[in-house]
Amino acid sequence: MLVVDMSTVPKKFVIKPFRAHCQMDKEQAQNIWKSLSSAVTEIYNKNASLLSFEELYRNAYNLVLHKHGDMLYEGVQDTVYTRLRSVAEQVAVCPDNQLLQEVCEQWKQHQVTMIMVRDILMYMDRTLGSVSSQLLHNQYLRYVPQNKKMAVYDLGLWAFRETIARHGQVRDRLRKLLLENIRDERLGRLIDHNCMKCALYMLSELGIDSSNVYEEEFEVYFLKETCQFYRSESHLFLSQNTCPDYLKKVESRICEEMQRVPNYLHANTRPKLRHIVETELISAHTPALIESKKSGFCDLLRQSEEKMADITRMYALCFQVPATLDLLRSALHEHVRAAGQLLLNDEMKDPVVLLRSLLALREKYDNVVRNAFRGENIAQKKVKEAFESVINADTRCASSLVAYIDELMRSGLKGAAEGEVECELEKVIIIFRYLHDKDVFEVLYKQYLAKRLLNQRSISSEAERQMLVKLKRECGYQYTTKLEGMITDIRFSRGAMEKYNTHRDEKKMNEVDVKTARAASCDIDVTMLTAGYWPIHPAIPCVVPDVAASASESFKNFYLKQHTGRKLTWLTSSGTAELKAIFSDVAKHELTVSTYQMCILILFNALDFGEELTMQSITDATKIPHNDLRRHLISLCTPKYRILLKRSKGKGFSSNDKLRVNNSFASKLRRVRVPLVAMKELSTHPNSSHSVPAAIEEDRRHLCEATVVRIMKARKQAQHNDLIAEVNYFI
Repeated sequence: MLVVDMSTVPKKFVIKPFRAHCQMDKEQAQNIWKSLSSAVTEIYNKNASLLSFEELYRNAYNLVLHKHGDMLYEGVQDTVYTRLRSVAEQVAVCPDNQLLQEVCEQWKQHQVTMIMVRDILMYMDRTLGSVSSQLLHNQYLRYVPQNKKMAVYDLGLWAFRETIARHGQVRDRLRKLLLENIRDERLGRLIDHNCMKCALYMLSELGIDSSNVYEEEFEVYFLKETCQFYRSESHLFLSQNTCPDYLKKVESRICEEMQRVPNYLHANTRPKLRHIVETELISAHTPALIESKKSGFCDLLRQSEEKMADITRMYALCFQVPATLDLLRSALHEHVRAAGQLLLNDEMKDPVVLLRSLLALREKYDNVVRNAFRGENIAQKKVKEAFESVINADTRCASSLVAYIDELMRSGLKGAAEGEVECELEKVIIIFRYLHDKDVFEVLYKQYLAKRLLNQRSISSEAERQMLVKLKRECGYQYTTKLEGMITDIRFSRGAMEKYNTHRDEKKMNEVDVKTARAASCDIDVTMLTAGYWPIHPAIPCVVPDVAASASESFKNFYLKQHTGRKLTWLTSSGTAELKAIFSDVAKHELTVSTYQMCILILFNALDFGEELTMQSITDATKIPHNDLRRHLISLCTPKYRILLKRSKGKGFSSNDKLRVNNSFASKLRRVRVPLVAMKELSTHPNSSHSVPAAIEEDRRHLCEATVVRIMKARKQAQHNDLIAEVNYFI
């Protein structure tokens, strides 16, 4: 048998529940409520400092605890409503000039009062207050939510809204005063921001349920008033002022309206207010601002250097309304296109001047996009499209671009630093990118490059090389293969001439015969041109003087020994020569003439003084083609360089026309360069500005045919429209 010593077993500790409090009867509850009601009245009368917060809180606590919460809640509600009804009557009789201030004062007092009352009745707002064991699990339920009643502070807001804010003698007058104050401020008058902020804050606070008092009682009317005000003001101001002045006004007005939000408006009003202001001041008048002839957007663009700030301001305002930006960009596109077309309308303008004008125009509107339009991509694209439209509307632009590059390479880049050269060439490439007729450009560029290289008129071989590098980067290596081959030929020719001169000097020292002496008496400088690279068609060789023939034969023999299997064909139509001419004892000159002119002039060496030659006899002796002979004779007979005299009058030449040397020729210069009359085929005459050369059209046709064949070989069959689209893609 087990015996347990109970003295050693620990006893279980039991906490007994509190005894239930004595129930509070109704009479006792009424007495407690009277003290609370009196306290609420004293708080309204600003005597709260005389009250004991601890005592009032305990009384409210006891009422709720003993299930007299309904009496307490309804009593507070009646007390607040009674007080506010008397305040409402007082506010209703206030004159208009005092109403706003009076409402604000009563609102502030009511807020302070309700905060104190809420603190006293905090327990009623927070807990149920039951001590029964069955409700222990609900000990922290809210009294107000359980009974579907609003919190004490919200009750005060509701009462203030129904008794004062929506009072028949207050509601409309208060709204009218608020709107009038805002209108006065817009007209430049001073208003009381504190009262405005207080009143509007009051309206926003009074929206305690699903209704939005601020929006219903004020915002709707305010936005409508704003719309009417700015609609009227904008039309009047724009009709009496310039567009730049209007833009400044709009900028100022938007800033003013946005400042009203932190000053006294609700934050939710900002987007609505901004939308109305931007609609009435910007969207509604953008077409007029663009199309105005006196000071509109297009006029500002014409004076962009002086009006950049106004253009920037207009873009900044339109940027806030995306729909208006499209109008602004389209106007920029049309203006640039019209300005470019105006330049092209002057058909007699020099090609170089035309290209410079286009470059200046592009630079001008690039600055506008970069500075005023914040460098945005869409505006850049619009300007690019406008220039493409202008440049590709007239084939003169291709020839003008080539002529401009030629002018740069001949003299425009003289003395320029490396950075300046790069900058100028980059400008050229930008125009080149706009060009669709790149094949026309290639043909013309090849002709001008050939002239520069053969006549040694290029001031910088490095600049020529840089230009080709840029063209290759834009169009690929095939585009510049022949152009690079031309420069390679010039470099190779210089090396070959150095070797030939060394060989000739050595042979001159070792051999003394008539043929060698004759060849050595004439210096020769030969340029070897690869067939297919150069835009020069082989011509029938003319009969050159013996001394030149011996020199050319000597070089030919040397070259063919060095390069077996090659063939040399002399292009006498493209060379130049330097002649020493003695017209009298005083007039001695060195003439720089073409090879054909050299052949013509040397014929007169065999004649007596004053003897003449006919054009037919010159043709027979030199074998120069008729048209070329006529051109070179005209050049020798021009008034400025009248080396030969023609007996017959008039500019034309016939086979029987007789010519003789002008022995009285004189010039201030010792070295005289006789220029050739320009050929019509190479001139960039305006009459041919809208046509593509026949040779290029033929090349394009062959390219299209080859592309069609290549596509059909790959696809075997294709719809006609699909084939056209694919050919366009590849070309």
